[in-house]
Order: sequence, then C-alpha cells, then structure tokens
Amino acid sequence: MDIKKLQALVVDALEDVKAQDITVFDTTHLTSLFDRIAIASGTSNRQTKALAASVRDKVKAAGGDVYGMEGEDTGEWVLVDLGDMIVHIMQAPIRAYYRLEEIWGDKPVKLGAAKRKGTVEAEEAAPKKVSSHLAAGKKAVDASPVVEKKTPARKPAAAKAAATGEKKAAKPAAVPAGKKIKVAQPKATVAAVKALKATPKPKAAKPKAEEAPAKTVIKRIKKPAAE
Repeated sequence: MDIKKLQALVVDALEDVKAQDITVFDTTHLTSLFDRIAIASGTSNRQTKALAASVRDKVKAAGGDVYGMEGEDTGEWVLVDLGDMIVHIMQAPIRAYYRLEEIWGDKPVKLGAAKRKGTVEAEEAAPKKVSSHLAAGKKAVDASPVVEKKTPARKPAAAKAAATGEKKAAKPAAVPAGKKIKVAQPKATVAAVKALKATPKPKAAKPKAEEAPAKTVIKRIKKPAAE
C-alpha cells in the first residue's frame, strides 16, 4: 500500500475515536525499518485499546497488512505495527515520560488539508479545477435591482421651526447711529443706593468756644542801686 494512503487511513482511524495530539513523522532518513511513525494520546485504557482496534480494522478493510499489536493488556501504551508505519497510542503521562517526539521528530508531516490525501473520499470531495478563461469557470453575478435613495429636500429655517415646535430667539433691534441707549441698572444696585440715602448722617460735633488764654503776670525784679 502507498505510504501516503496508509498514513491517511491511520489518521482517519485515530480521529474516528477522538484521539488527542495526533502527530506523524517521516523517518526515512533515520531508519530503513519503517517510513512513518504516528503518535497519538488517549485519555484512558479503554480509549487507547479502542484507538488501536480502529487503526487495525480500518487498515485491514482497505487491504493493508497488520503485522502485530502490543500493549493491549494494560492499555497504557499500545503499539500497532503496519510494516511501513508504526503507530504509538499512549496515555498522556506515559507519552510525556518517554518523549518519542525527541527521537523521531526531525521531519514532522503536515496533516492539515493533506492528511486525507490518497483516500477515495478525499478525491471525491475535492473540488475540480476549472479553467478561468472558460465561461463555465466564471461565477455568475446575481443581477439585483438597484434602489436609489432620494435625499429629502432641506426645509427652510422657519418651516423647520414650525414643524419641530421650536421657538426662535428674537433678535435685538438695531440701534441707529448717533443715539444713546439707557441701560437699566440692576435691582441690587438700586436697592443699595436707596439704603444709603435712607441712612441718617451723623451730626458733626460743634467745636467748643475757644477759651481765653490764661494771663501771665511777669514781675520785674529791681536791681539794687550801685553804691
């Protein structure tokens, strides 16, 4: 069996039983015993056994050879020997302990869209290419009617105000040149002025009559006559 078809069958069989972390590696440059190695994880002993049985049954149904199976008793690590491909189905702790990826993982095989390459289902499901210059290869464009949106005419300001119920603020009348406008004083200022006017002014004290200065009597001392 072709190696690409064999690896596609193995991946399909593992996915059917919900295997985790499926990886496939190319080992042709490392050993001549087999060309591919697949590693997958199971969550329990029962699932690892079911995964191994799924791989065995699917390969046999496609006409491939299964040379042996090991580890079915415990279910912690089940190995399926397919000749050109070896499948390791392990529980997560066992896989983390032995780290087979570090030994065989130099050339990982991309699974992606190519993992089912070689199977009949993939060939039937794959879309056929049609030349772009042919009319059949061009997509028909749906002719949908175009509805033009008319922009409503703008209403004048007066009509808009009447429609919305808004009142326009009255503009102050223009003042003719050369005329003075009296501006009313605020009520608080007027009240303060009235209060000042109503307050009685204190009377100034009358100055006292000037008192007459005290008379000073100067006595003259007579000098004794010279002898």
